[in-house]
Amino acid sequence: MLQSDLPAAADLPPIPLKRYFTIGEVSELCGVKPHVLRYWEQEFTQLRPVKRGGNRRYYQHHEVLLIRRIRELLYQDGFTISGARNRLDEIASRKREDAEESVGLREQLASVCAEIKSILQDLQN
Repeated sequence: MLQSDLPAAADLPPIPLKRYFTIGEVSELCGVKPHVLRYWEQEFTQLRPVKRGGNRRYYQHHEVLLIRRIRELLYQDGFTISGARNRLDEIASRKREDAEESVGLREQLASVCAEIKSILQDLQN
């Protein structure tokens, strides 16, 4: 399939509000054939659909978003599988760092709030 044959990310249908999607539904939502999705499961550790009876795959909303991101990296940005995997790892690492930083900022904010309350109490007395 040529890149020009693929719908652009903006042309993909909206993701419905439901908990699980079959591989066929994800294929249509992401513009990727089911065999490609199964291959990507082997290549991208972040992509782990729930498997139920008969080894059927059920993808969750966040996995559909991840597949769209993988598709964008590979087909529009021109990354290799390895390059796309590395980029997703970088993004996850940055998110973890940002989360750790926000915890520290919350602690500082709580400390400042406590100090301000203490000063206000001293002023009122």
